[in-house]
Amino acid sequence: MPYAAITYRVKAGYEREIGEIFARFKRPDSPILRDEEGRPAGLLLGTGLFVKDDVAVRVIHYEGELADVARHMSDQEGIRETERALQPYLATPRDTSTPAGFIEHFHSAAMHVVQQFSLPEKVAEMLRSEVEAGRVPR
Repeated sequence: MPYAAITYRVKAGYEREIGEIFARFKRPDSPILRDEEGRPAGLLLGTGLFVKDDVAVRVIHYEGELADVARHMSDQEGIRETERALQPYLATPRDTSTPAGFIEHFHSAAMHVVQQFSLPEKVAEMLRSEVEAGRVPR
């Protein structure tokens, strides 16, 4: 299950304000990603946002294709609201007011993947059951 990291150049000193904007963030209406034809193509598993000084990074955990994540997020009202609220705090302006503009920004701001690691689901399930049974493997 891949991860993506999207960068935001922000004005330094506004971590609290940016945190408040994301605290009001409305989750996507569905975690189901769709391809260009509208067929189910993956899942949005989770996201996280990190801010330090003049950099913000959104980490996205998903199944499927990154293009489907970008398309899905570009169509979400909560994302559009967040993007509008962020505008005064961005060090580098961007036009995310349309789906095409959002998708373009999403792809240009995506960090290069150096390494990703996830436990295989069967291994994670086995470990969870061991822990629940009180048998914690070493």
